[in-house]
Amino acid sequence: MSRDQVHTGRAPAAIGPYSQAMRCGNIVFLSGQIPLDPATGDVVDGDFAAQVRRAFDNLKAVCEASGGDLNRIARLGLYLTDLSNFAEVNAVMTEYFTAPYPARSTIEVTGLPKGVSFEVDAVLVLE
Repeated sequence: MSRDQVHTGRAPAAIGPYSQAMRCGNIVFLSGQIPLDPATGDVVDGDFAAQVRRAFDNLKAVCEASGGDLNRIARLGLYLTDLSNFAEVNAVMTEYFTAPYPARSTIEVTGLPKGVSFEVDAVLVLE
């Protein structure tokens, strides 16, 4: 099975030695997205919800560059530096996803790249 790199300028460039996503057959493994402005590489301004939206927008862009969309995501990984923001993430998530929702894990972490409070990664299944 081939491994094909996915890249789009509509999402931030990788800030380390990794790809935005790798397509392996009909499965796409999407790297973590944080609330970076794709044009500047800077953390976006705004409250926690605005930062979650930017991370999901970045994820959406990589999904689309892979030939899919958010509705084809089978699994999400959510990483928060403060689980007291759990309800707010859920509220924003309903702006991007509809039932049936992807399988998901939500993990509190002590830190994330560039000092952000939220990161999301995913596994996308294409037809």
